[in-house]
Amino acid sequence: MNTSLTLLDRNLQLVRYPQNLQHPSWQAWDAADEYLIDYVEQNFPKLTNVSISIYNDDFGALACWFAALKPIWVTDSYVAKQSCLINLQENNISEELVTFHDSVTVIDVKAELVLLKVPKTTALLEQQLIDLQARVSPTTTVIAAGKATLIHKSTLALFEKYLGTTTTSLAKKKARLIFCQPAGNKVHSSPYPSIWYTESPRFEINNLANVFARQQLDIGARFMLEHLSKLPNLENKTVIDLGCGNGVLGLHILNQKQQTKVVFVDESYMAVASAKQNVLANLPEQEEKAEFIVSNCLDDFSKNSSSTEVDLVICNPPFHQQNTITDHIAWQMFKDAQALLKKGGQLFVVGNRHLDYPNKLKRLFGNVTTVATNQKFSILSASKR
Repeated sequence: MNTSLTLLDRNLQLVRYPQNLQHPSWQAWDAADEYLIDYVEQNFPKLTNVSISIYNDDFGALACWFAALKPIWVTDSYVAKQSCLINLQENNISEELVTFHDSVTVIDVKAELVLLKVPKTTALLEQQLIDLQARVSPTTTVIAAGKATLIHKSTLALFEKYLGTTTTSLAKKKARLIFCQPAGNKVHSSPYPSIWYTESPRFEINNLANVFARQQLDIGARFMLEHLSKLPNLENKTVIDLGCGNGVLGLHILNQKQQTKVVFVDESYMAVASAKQNVLANLPEQEEKAEFIVSNCLDDFSKNSSSTEVDLVICNPPFHQQNTITDHIAWQMFKDAQALLKKGGQLFVVGNRHLDYPNKLKRLFGNVTTVATNQKFSILSASKR
């Protein structure tokens, strides 16, 4: 695995988090990081005492490179933050140089230089540009970077709409830069959270910008909801909604009012905030039975939860990390669930039928049952012996 970023006579050792689940060919930086670093170093050679903000730094390469400028660092990803912390340590850089913010915290510090990696989710970019309106002025420099395939006319139009005059660079190693000169007087309100409603019961589902399926109930969750009656008796039990997104599955379980405790877990700060908002909006009387944790799978569950025994884990695993298609997140979810469940506890998983979940679950649990199936999805159950 190539873990060394060498650029402009500097060398950084960079890894992806969690290290033990990464493919040997995956790097913790990309061509867009290199292009952005090179451009800033060549065009701003004497940067000192500049208020710099870094957005969407996937694994901390930008934080490590520009740490001496004491950047404000903003992410919606717990995994990205853990990667950044590890990489600062790997390069003997004090984490105290970096001020960490999650995507749901209001930042009231003015920015003189903004470095932004273009996220895969356009809505997240839109929300971040709206948030930046209060932080920029006509003297602020905004430079964004991303894969050329992620940068379209519509992307540039968002920068124009929310900040100011926008141009773009030529492509280099399939990456591109965006240059934006803020007008400093733009004030747009956010279209987020977006709201839709479940059918029965009719719940109002609020979705912040980076929440999966923020415009409608995703078909995997819909299939799981159709078969919630097949879950075991949940009277006085503890359930984890793992990778909860907007929390729609856990919300329906809480609504059964069986004195069930539901712990909502996701690595997206916006997802966990949305899940909490949805419990408070729809089932405020159940708030004391709900817990909300931002974590990579169940890494920090024991540290952050009051629950000691877990009876059921439900999940609809993602199969992407940033722009990489991978099943390592699902594999970690399954392993973490198996470790936390009490004897006889169950894991319920909904996933695309073409994915190799049955064999993975058999390897971990020794047994797997198909609860329901249709043309696209299967719901699988595995019990801890």
